[in-house]
Amino acid sequence: MAADTGALNSQAVPLLDVESLCIDYVTPGRAPAHAVVDLSFQLRRGEVMGLVGESGCGKSTLALALMRLLPAAGRITHGTIRLQGADLLALGERELAEYRWQRIAMVFQGAMNALNPVRTIGDQIAEAIRLHATVPNEQIAGRVGELLDLVGIAANRQDQYPFQYSGGMRQRAMIAMALACNPDIIIADEPTTALDVMIQAQILDLLASLQRQLGLAIILVTHDLGIVAELCDRVLVMYGGMTAEQADVDTVFNAPRHPYTQELLKAFPDPSRLQARLASIPGTPPRLDALPPGCRFAPRCPAAFERCSRGAPPLYPLTGNHEARCFLVEPETA
Repeated sequence: MAADTGALNSQAVPLLDVESLCIDYVTPGRAPAHAVVDLSFQLRRGEVMGLVGESGCGKSTLALALMRLLPAAGRITHGTIRLQGADLLALGERELAEYRWQRIAMVFQGAMNALNPVRTIGDQIAEAIRLHATVPNEQIAGRVGELLDLVGIAANRQDQYPFQYSGGMRQRAMIAMALACNPDIIIADEPTTALDVMIQAQILDLLASLQRQLGLAIILVTHDLGIVAELCDRVLVMYGGMTAEQADVDTVFNAPRHPYTQELLKAFPDPSRLQARLASIPGTPPRLDALPPGCRFAPRCPAAFERCSRGAPPLYPLTGNHEARCFLVEPETA
């Protein structure tokens, strides 16, 4: 039987294609902060990608750039962001509105701060529907109830205010809002921040369930490798605004090649070694407006050698879709 050409093409063309993206924060009288540098990745339909790294490595900046929601000081200086073939950086605000929330939506970090405290939850979700979807006014309340039910909140609670919701319920409401216009991609920026362990597990179970049920592609921004191991198909490890390593989740956990990834994993609790002491990475991530010469991780790297401080390593392709930015993985030349 002949192959379904349409199905093959839908798999061949990524849902989201980011290529050579560079983002600066510009402050008058100061050197620009290079928050994201030469970053590339692809996201396919139904895939969950973990975006991992310490605070200040550029994860949230990248997430905001994908939504075209960078703050005023943020500048995309190079690269492309293609969503289903459309270059988002070339779109005007009116054209962009057709993609934002309808094709790609975001669950913002800190649900209490992201929700308006003086408006009901239902009204805030309804506003997202009115602004970004074509739903008749008389059907909006019903749609809000469906969305709340989808995330495990009783529809009759849509007239309550954020302070009447628990932290976990507020996060569920934020997920419902992101789903309001049936997007293909959800960006979840630290979705379990400030939640206790039990509620964190419930939110992660909800995201996994919605991903399977709706066929969502998810970009999960986190510093928690446990979340990555549980939910993700692929991992992009960032350091100093750059890709340090990128591979499928099994490869990253079982055969990491970049020293930064290796050190992150050493600091992650291993249930099979309960008596082992957790490691830590000495020092702090570099200031993005005062980057070290050479490799950005070199000042903290236990495997650094003289060459690392002289030049920045490229991103070397390894086996499969694995790549790492480290001289230690440089292929031998014939």
